[in-house]
This record gives sequence, structure tokens and C-alpha cells, in this order.
Amino acid sequence: MGTEVKLEVGHEAPRFSLPASDGSTVSLNDYLGKKRIVLYFYPKDDTPGCTKEACSFRDWRKEIEKHDAVVFGLSADSLKSHEKFVNKYQLNFPLLSDVDHQVAEAYGAWGEKAMYGKKYFGMIRKTFIIGKDGKILYANHKVQADGHAEEILAVLEKL
Repeated sequence: MGTEVKLEVGHEAPRFSLPASDGSTVSLNDYLGKKRIVLYFYPKDDTPGCTKEACSFRDWRKEIEKHDAVVFGLSADSLKSHEKFVNKYQLNFPLLSDVDHQVAEAYGAWGEKAMYGKKYFGMIRKTFIIGKDGKILYANHKVQADGHAEEILAVLEKL
């Protein structure tokens, strides 16, 4: 268990199919050949950094979509938690529920963390842009929640 995986540009994106906050099931295969995917991993619904990050993706979603991309947030929170988070902040994109963190592990976004001297396993803030061919176009392994959506938009403009 941990972050042995380090996906980089050019790597094949691990396939996934997860339940989403809008009641759908989101599968990478459904977007191949059609859209780029912005997949951002975040630790916890309705916490300060994660809320700031989600709201920035909400506010920049239309601009991001102009670059033939869709946005998905992913955490280990339950669908019920995601639904509350989406409703509270009027998020306009689906949140994916990875409760057993298998997808997060495949992307190297689940690993050991430390807070107040205690070590534990949890979600690591990372973001990937996956191309229509299923390959990683962009990987950020040290995401800062502040200004993150704007950063992704700038990357999409250059791709």
C-alpha cells in the first residue's frame, strides 16, 4: 500500500470505472477518442483546501471544457458525502467515489501521510490530464489547492 506508482507524461493511464455523485458511473473507456480528462485526487470533502480546489474547478469548468476536456474530482469519500459537498457548493462536475482507494493506488495518489506527528494512509493531492488516447498528457504530483484550476487551464491551453 502506498505511492510506489509514479505516473508521468506518456504513460498509459490506469483504466477505472467508479460511481459518481451525479448517479452515473464514470469510466475512462467512455471518454477514449472523445475527450481529455482532468482527474484530480483530493483528500476530503468539505475541508478548507479541498473546498477551495473544488470551487475553483467549478468556477473555471466552462473555460476548461473549451479545451475538449471534462473535470472529475476523486476522493475516498462516500457518494453520500460527495452529494452533500456538491450541493453545498453547487459543484458543476461529478465527484468520483473510490472508497477502497484502488484507483488512487493505481495512480500513486494513496500513501503514507503525516499530521501532528502521526502517520496514516490517505489520499495525496495529485492531478492528471489524460489524453483522448488514454495516455497521461500532464502529471502534477505536488498540487497546491490555491489556483489549481487556473494552472490546469494554462496547461490545457498549451497542449
